[in-house]
Amino acid sequence: MPSDPKIPDAVRRLGKIHHVALVVGSIEASIELWRGALGLDLETIMDIPYDRVRIAFLGVGESKIELVQPTDDSTGVARFLASKGEGFHHVCFEVVNLAESLLRLEIDGIELIDTAPRKGAEGPVAFLHPRSCHGVLVELIEAPGGPAWASLGMT
Repeated sequence: MPSDPKIPDAVRRLGKIHHVALVVGSIEASIELWRGALGLDLETIMDIPYDRVRIAFLGVGESKIELVQPTDDSTGVARFLASKGEGFHHVCFEVVNLAESLLRLEIDGIELIDTAPRKGAEGPVAFLHPRSCHGVLVELIEAPGGPAWASLGMT
């Protein structure tokens, strides 16, 4: 099957799916389903004060499910929950070099939310705007040990 010329090379070169994020009203209630009924392993629950959310990661194969609960009603995540309810929020792909990927995507006309890597819960991250991704919020995370880890003081 030939490649779609509308999909930039930088997107075709993405690594594995790191996680799929779901917005939830309550992490504890959601864990009952994902951990209890579906048997996923709970890796961590943590507060992310700078994003005003509480998150949980549950492992599934080489990827994860991220549960995202807003902790402040004025955030985008809280507005998303209020308007759309619980459910799919974004997909996150792993890349080798985040800054390089962002530059290539921007050159290819993809609208970036983050123009440079920033600290995320599990490494340097950046988001692509849903307007450029057919309505889907896309997150990119740099693979462990990549150049943005050192520049952001992450280990």
